[in-house]
Amino acid sequence: MMADEDPVASGRKKNVVIVKPIVYGNVARYFGKKREEDNHTHSWSCYLRPYKNEDMSTYIKKVQFRLHESYHNPARVLTSPPFEVHETGWGEFEIQIKIFFTDTTEKPVTLYHLLRLFQADPLVMAGKKNIVSEQYDEMVFTDPTNLMYQLLSTCKPMVPAIKHESSVDYKEQEERTLQAIAAARKKVKGEIQELTDQLKQSKETKQKLREELSKLEDKGY
Repeated sequence: MMADEDPVASGRKKNVVIVKPIVYGNVARYFGKKREEDNHTHSWSCYLRPYKNEDMSTYIKKVQFRLHESYHNPARVLTSPPFEVHETGWGEFEIQIKIFFTDTTEKPVTLYHLLRLFQADPLVMAGKKNIVSEQYDEMVFTDPTNLMYQLLSTCKPMVPAIKHESSVDYKEQEERTLQAIAAARKKVKGEIQELTDQLKQSKETKQKLREELSKLEDKGY
């Protein structure tokens, strides 16, 4: 442990798993025609949001959106909600979303999203309807530090409440993920117990062989 390290903050909550569901993606709308000054055809926003209505800035220090190099200042850094970038353009490209945590001992999480501007929907093509391309994911914190545990456990609700672009209900996906995590932990625990039993049996067998060998040596064999 470093001399200046806080032992309370650096300690870890053993056998603790905290799951934070998130959604990220983009919403875009066609102008109706190319803009004369730059040939841009769409306005768009790329975002990172909590699935549940909570203030992620409690445990997230900053979010970096890395855009195509053709944009001015392609690395956009946001230090408070809403974590989203608003721009205009004419082409689709991959956006890197990098999440940095308040507890710097937690490694940053990197996500990738393909910006979508086009869709074969008459209303979208006419500029009367938004394109929504959104993904659901979960950040899983296993054995978090005491500091991170406190931050993750004390998130306040956002006011006003967050509204999701997609009408998809991700609750079922969240429940399936939690069930999968519980099943995986149970399986690992069972495998550890099985290996422990095998090791114990091996030691007992080894001890019996030693005792038999000792008896044979006493008899002069």
